[in-house]
Amino acid sequence: METMVLQTEPGALMEAINYTWILVVTFLIFFMHAGFAMLEAGQVRSKNVANQLTKNLLTWSVGVTVFFLIGIGVESAVAGAGFEPAFTGDGTGWIDWLYGAVFAMTAATIVSGAVAGRAKLRAYVTYTFLLAAVIYPVVTGITWAGGYIETLTGTPFSDFAGGMIVHGMGGIAGLTAAWILGPRMDRYNSDGTANVIPGHSLTFAVLGTLILAFGWYGFNVGTSAIFSEEGAFLGEQLGRVAMTTTIAMACGAMGAGFVAWLKTGKVDTLYVANGLLAGLVGITAIPDASTWWGAFLVGGLAGAQLPLVFGFVEGYLKIDDVCAVFPVHGSAGVLGTLLFPLVATSGYMADLGATRTEAFIAQFAGVAIIAVWTIAATAVIWFVFKAAGQARVTPEHERDGLDVSEHGVDTYPEFGQPDVATDGSGTVSDVRTDGGSPARAGDAEPEIRTDGGKPNGGEIKMVTAIIRPDRLGEVKQALAEAGAPSLTVTNVSGRGSQPAKKGQWRGEEYTVDLHQKVKIECVVADIPADDVIDAIGEGAHTGEPGDGKIFVTPVESAYQIRTGKTGSDAV
Repeated sequence: METMVLQTEPGALMEAINYTWILVVTFLIFFMHAGFAMLEAGQVRSKNVANQLTKNLLTWSVGVTVFFLIGIGVESAVAGAGFEPAFTGDGTGWIDWLYGAVFAMTAATIVSGAVAGRAKLRAYVTYTFLLAAVIYPVVTGITWAGGYIETLTGTPFSDFAGGMIVHGMGGIAGLTAAWILGPRMDRYNSDGTANVIPGHSLTFAVLGTLILAFGWYGFNVGTSAIFSEEGAFLGEQLGRVAMTTTIAMACGAMGAGFVAWLKTGKVDTLYVANGLLAGLVGITAIPDASTWWGAFLVGGLAGAQLPLVFGFVEGYLKIDDVCAVFPVHGSAGVLGTLLFPLVATSGYMADLGATRTEAFIAQFAGVAIIAVWTIAATAVIWFVFKAAGQARVTPEHERDGLDVSEHGVDTYPEFGQPDVATDGSGTVSDVRTDGGSPARAGDAEPEIRTDGGKPNGGEIKMVTAIIRPDRLGEVKQALAEAGAPSLTVTNVSGRGSQPAKKGQWRGEEYTVDLHQKVKIECVVADIPADDVIDAIGEGAHTGEPGDGKIFVTPVESAYQIRTGKTGSDAV
């Protein structure tokens, strides 16, 4: 029996392994979009969650196709190789395009977090188109593809995985767009003081942070191929990048948490999460060059600057950067890029063939050029949107939330406002929370008690309860057991004897004056109102202030639209 042996050239084998590696890390970087979606959704208000998720989906969908048709061609043209779009290539060239595309889309999606809660979807999508087609490709054409900064300064610009080219550029673009767009309604008082507008889910924000950190290994470690052109295994570089990325990540979280503690006396959860990301951004330009202690320094400083820069942007510049994209991506990217000459190993500097002063000049030039181009291009685009009245949603739509006004959906229908019809009728539908479905033609008649009794003396009564949102499940269960499963639920806010309380969001304290509550309305005729009251009271009771109140009012009559029944029969 003969054994067939496949003969492969070593060079071809190394190329195959490298491209397989590139595809794997490309998929990791793509998965970072799930992290961005969760991180940003957690930091916006519940009424804007669907809008933020839609922006993330469209960032990838619009941006990656535009980068294929136009962006890569613009990059090659800026680099001096002529306009060569991706569709003119094939094979490994398309792998190279996809690898570049996931980096480009990372820069694009950063912007959505800065303009959350008030930007029109059409304006954001148009900006994403232009960023993927021109703004980002010009940056990469000047740097990675063209090397113009080395021509200008005599020393190469070092940005291993996009600390400045991707993240710094995205953070600066986001800050510029947020500045032109203006703050959200109620963000600032007439005297210039800032109001805290908390996001709706720390859980989502932390989950998104950890997903991003996972994908970041593809971002940084994946930028290093496995084999070099000389055939050498790049184990030393891979190990250094993995080590510095991990250390900087950890130190970023600790640095931000420490500064937040110094400012407020508390370790703020969101600052720790954002600081972890800032540490990653800080090291991304230089993970292949940094010493081990440099990773501690860069990561720690990138995290520590986060609360300070955010406070400066919020309090002094009066820019409403909703998801803190500038201190996380912008200033952290700039910081790490400029610290390169300080923390680079002597061996790396020797291979670079430049002094640390010369390296700093090149790094500074690169940061300045990228910043000026990004600010100018972004400002022109958003100023045009603003002048045309297309940058921002109307005050009414912003107040209602972008989920309803831009998409016609309610992300949390059980706890949110009633769904408003989008057909112009203005009809408002109740929210059913008992797991059932409204009766339809052909359905069996709902079961009605027929014991002949008149528990409420023949009257129809409305039982209205204002309770804690977290007790809704228990109340629903109690009502079902009492034989009154039908109810209407509305999310409300108000105050009674429950005292105001203090909250904290991103290190800033705010007063919760109007408390979030759930209003339950239950109309009964053949069930004693007292039974319904007892059921609600049992399910809603905690013994603490703020459990709520129950009100009972008579109902003059009722009319069932489907059958035409009236009175207690309709109920």
